[in-house]
Amino acid sequence: MASINRNPAFTNRNAKRRTLMDKDVAFPVTEAYKTLRTNISFALSTKKNKIFAVSSALASEGKSTVAANIAITLAQNNDHVLLIDGDLRKPVQHRVFTLKNEVGLSTLISGSNTFKEIVHHEVIENLDVVPCGPIPPNPSEMLGSDNMKMLLEQLSAHYDYIVIDTPPINIVTDALTLLDSIAGVLLVANHGKSTYDALEESIQAIKMSDGSLLGIVVNNVSVSGGKYGGKYSYKYKYGYKYGYGYGDYSDYTPKASDNKDK
Repeated sequence: MASINRNPAFTNRNAKRRTLMDKDVAFPVTEAYKTLRTNISFALSTKKNKIFAVSSALASEGKSTVAANIAITLAQNNDHVLLIDGDLRKPVQHRVFTLKNEVGLSTLISGSNTFKEIVHHEVIENLDVVPCGPIPPNPSEMLGSDNMKMLLEQLSAHYDYIVIDTPPINIVTDALTLLDSIAGVLLVANHGKSTYDALEESIQAIKMSDGSLLGIVVNNVSVSGGKYGGKYSYKYKYGYKYGYGYGDYSDYTPKASDNKDK
C-alpha cells in the first residue's frame, strides 16, 4: 500500500495531464506506482489473462491518468505493454502521449483499419498505445462486439499486459461489456470526492456482470487533508490504498442514448 501527498504542480486542472514520464515527478509518487505495479502483478497471477480495465464510478476521478501511469510503470519493468484507449466517448490518451487520433480502436473494430495501421509503437520503451480514433455512435456495442473479443484474444499472445482505459461504470455500461474478455477491473477513486455509495454501486455492477474487482486505487491523496469518512474503512476493506496528485478526468456528459443502458 502507498499514500502520496498532493503535489501542487500536479493539481492545476488546466495543465497537461502529468505522467511518470515527466521530469519533476515526486519520488513518493513513483514509489506508489511501483507498489501498485507489484500488487497488480499478484492480482493477475491467477487470472485467465493479463488484460484489465481501468475505470471509475463517476467522472473526474482521474482514471485516465492512472491508466497511463500504470501502463508506463509496467513498461519500465521491462514488460511489453499495450495501452488501449477504450473510452470511446471522451478519449484522452492521444493527448497524454501527444499522438494523432484520426484512426484508432474505433476504426480497427469497424474494419476500416488494421492493427498495424492504428498502433503507436514504443511511445516509451516497451509501451505501445492504441488511441480511440473517431468517436463512434455505438461505443458500448463496439466494446462488446465479437471483433473486440477476437482482438483482445489475439493481442494477449503478443503483450505481457494490456491496459484498457474505459468510461465511468455508473454512467455508461461500456466497461462492463468487456468483462468476459478481461481479467478484471481496477477502480479509481478520488480522495475527498468519491463516495462509498458510488463505489459500492460500481462494485455491485461488476459482480452482477460476473466480473472481477482487482482493487481500488485512491488518488489525489493529501497528507494533511481532513476526514475521509467511511471511505477509509471502504478502501481498507478491499485491501488497496494508493495515491497520487495528478489532475482530474474532465467533466463527462453521456449521450442521451446511453440512458437506455442504465
